[in-house]
Amino acid sequence: MRFMVIVKATADSEAGLVPSEELLTAMGRYNEELAAAGVIQAAEGLHPSSRGARVRFSGAQRTVIDGPFMETKELVAGFWIFRCESLQACIDWVKRCPNPMPGESDIEIRQIFEAEDFGAEFTPELREQEDRIRARMSSENQGA
Repeated sequence: MRFMVIVKATADSEAGLVPSEELLTAMGRYNEELAAAGVIQAAEGLHPSSRGARVRFSGAQRTVIDGPFMETKELVAGFWIFRCESLQACIDWVKRCPNPMPGESDIEIRQIFEAEDFGAEFTPELREQEDRIRARMSSENQGA
Protein backbone atom coordinates (compact mmCIF):
# COMPACT_ATOMS: atom_id res chain seq x y z
CA MET A 1 0.00 0.00 0.00
CA ARG A 2 1.10 3.52 -0.69
CA PHE A 3 0.34 6.47 1.56
CA MET A 4 0.73 10.21 1.21
CA VAL A 5 2.04 11.53 4.51
CA ILE A 6 1.06 15.19 4.59
CA VAL A 7 2.79 17.75 6.79
CA LYS A 8 0.19 20.40 7.57
CA ALA A 9 1.20 24.05 7.37
CA THR A 10 1.56 26.30 10.40
CA ALA A 11 1.85 30.06 10.82
CA ASP A 12 5.66 29.57 10.84
CA SER A 13 5.75 27.59 7.58
CA GLU A 14 3.37 30.06 5.93
CA ALA A 15 5.65 32.91 7.06
CA GLY A 16 8.43 31.21 5.10
CA LEU A 17 10.56 30.30 8.12
CA VAL A 18 13.26 27.86 7.06
CA PRO A 19 13.85 24.85 9.34
CA SER A 20 16.82 25.04 11.68
CA GLU A 21 20.02 23.10 10.98
CA GLU A 22 19.12 20.88 13.94
CA LEU A 23 15.71 20.01 12.45
CA LEU A 24 17.18 19.48 8.96
CA THR A 25 19.77 17.11 10.46
CA ALA A 26 17.14 15.16 12.43
CA MET A 27 14.88 14.98 9.37
CA GLY A 28 17.82 13.77 7.27
CA ARG A 29 18.45 10.94 9.76
CA TYR A 30 14.75 10.04 9.70
CA ASN A 31 14.68 10.00 5.89
CA GLU A 32 17.79 7.78 5.90
CA GLU A 33 15.95 5.30 8.17
CA LEU A 34 12.95 5.36 5.83
CA ALA A 35 15.20 4.75 2.81
CA ALA A 36 17.08 1.91 4.52
CA ALA A 37 13.74 0.24 5.32
CA GLY A 38 12.50 0.69 1.74
CA VAL A 39 9.54 2.79 2.92
CA ILE A 40 10.16 6.21 1.35
CA GLN A 41 9.32 6.80 -2.32
CA ALA A 42 9.28 10.61 -2.39
CA ALA A 43 9.67 13.52 0.00
CA GLU A 44 9.34 17.23 -0.62
CA GLY A 45 8.78 20.46 1.28
CA LEU A 46 6.63 23.21 -0.19
CA HIS A 47 7.06 26.98 -0.32
CA PRO A 48 4.41 29.01 1.53
CA SER A 49 1.04 29.54 -0.16
CA SER A 50 1.96 33.20 -0.79
CA ARG A 51 4.11 31.83 -3.63
CA GLY A 52 1.32 29.63 -5.00
CA ALA A 53 -2.03 29.80 -6.75
CA ARG A 54 -5.29 27.87 -6.92
CA VAL A 55 -7.42 27.19 -9.94
CA ARG A 56 -11.13 27.06 -9.08
CA PHE A 57 -13.35 25.00 -11.40
CA SER A 58 -17.00 25.87 -11.94
CA GLY A 59 -18.33 23.91 -14.90
CA ALA A 60 -16.31 25.06 -17.91
CA GLN A 61 -15.10 28.23 -16.14
CA ARG A 62 -11.63 28.47 -14.53
CA THR A 63 -10.67 31.16 -12.02
CA VAL A 64 -7.10 31.65 -10.77
CA ILE A 65 -6.73 32.68 -7.13
CA ASP A 66 -3.30 33.87 -6.04
CA GLY A 67 -1.94 32.98 -2.60
CA PRO A 68 -1.59 33.44 0.26
CA PHE A 69 -4.56 31.40 1.42
CA MET A 70 -6.25 32.16 4.72
CA GLU A 71 -6.91 28.79 6.40
CA THR A 72 -3.38 27.79 7.40
CA LYS A 73 -4.55 24.59 9.13
CA GLU A 74 -5.92 23.35 5.77
CA LEU A 75 -2.69 23.95 3.85
CA VAL A 76 0.13 21.52 3.08
CA ALA A 77 3.74 22.38 3.96
CA GLY A 78 5.32 19.18 2.65
CA PHE A 79 4.80 15.50 2.03
CA TRP A 80 6.26 12.02 1.80
CA ILE A 81 5.09 9.04 -0.19
CA PHE A 82 5.52 5.85 1.86
CA ARG A 83 5.06 2.22 0.83
CA CYS A 84 3.92 0.26 3.89
CA GLU A 85 2.12 -3.03 4.48
CA SER A 86 -0.74 -1.30 6.34
CA LEU A 87 -2.06 1.98 7.68
CA GLN A 88 -0.81 0.97 11.14
CA ALA A 89 2.72 0.43 9.79
CA CYS A 90 2.58 3.90 8.23
CA ILE A 91 1.35 5.40 11.51
CA ASP A 92 4.22 3.70 13.33
CA TRP A 93 6.74 5.29 10.94
CA VAL A 94 5.14 8.74 11.26
CA LYS A 95 5.24 8.54 15.05
CA ARG A 96 9.04 8.22 14.77
CA CYS A 97 9.28 11.47 12.77
CA PRO A 98 10.90 14.52 14.36
CA ASN A 99 8.33 17.28 14.89
CA PRO A 100 8.48 19.05 11.50
CA MET A 101 7.59 22.45 12.99
CA PRO A 102 8.93 24.53 15.88
CA GLY A 103 5.64 24.25 17.82
CA GLU A 104 2.59 22.01 17.57
CA SER A 105 2.03 20.37 14.20
CA ASP A 106 -0.08 17.77 12.46
CA ILE A 107 0.81 15.10 9.96
CA GLU A 108 -2.08 13.58 8.01
CA ILE A 109 -1.90 10.12 6.43
CA ARG A 110 -3.97 9.26 3.35
CA GLN A 111 -3.88 6.03 1.38
CA ILE A 112 -3.17 6.47 -2.33
CA PHE A 113 -5.55 4.79 -4.77
CA GLU A 114 -4.16 1.81 -6.66
CA ALA A 115 -5.60 0.52 -9.96
CA GLU A 116 -7.38 -2.38 -8.25
CA ASP A 117 -9.30 0.06 -6.01
CA PHE A 118 -11.36 1.28 -8.99
CA GLY A 119 -12.99 -2.06 -9.84
CA ALA A 120 -14.61 -2.80 -13.20
CA GLU A 121 -14.85 0.91 -14.08
CA PHE A 122 -11.08 0.85 -14.62
CA THR A 123 -11.26 -1.01 -17.92
CA PRO A 124 -8.35 -2.90 -19.52
CA GLU A 125 -7.93 0.04 -21.94
CA LEU A 126 -7.70 2.50 -19.05
CA ARG A 127 -5.21 0.20 -17.27
CA GLU A 128 -3.04 0.10 -20.41
CA GLN A 129 -3.19 3.88 -20.64
CA GLU A 130 -2.19 4.19 -16.97
CA ASP A 131 0.72 1.77 -17.50
CA ARG A 132 1.94 3.82 -20.49
CA ILE A 133 1.77 7.06 -18.53
CA ARG A 134 3.61 5.57 -15.54
CA ALA A 135 6.29 4.08 -17.80
CA ARG A 136 6.79 7.45 -19.45
CA MET A 137 6.97 9.25 -16.10
CA SER A 138 9.49 6.72 -14.85
CA SER A 139 11.72 7.03 -17.94
CA GLU A 140 11.56 10.85 -17.83
CA ASN A 141 12.44 10.86 -14.12
CA GLN A 142 15.41 8.56 -14.80
CA GLY A 143 16.89 11.20 -17.11
CA ALA A 144 16.32 14.09 -14.70
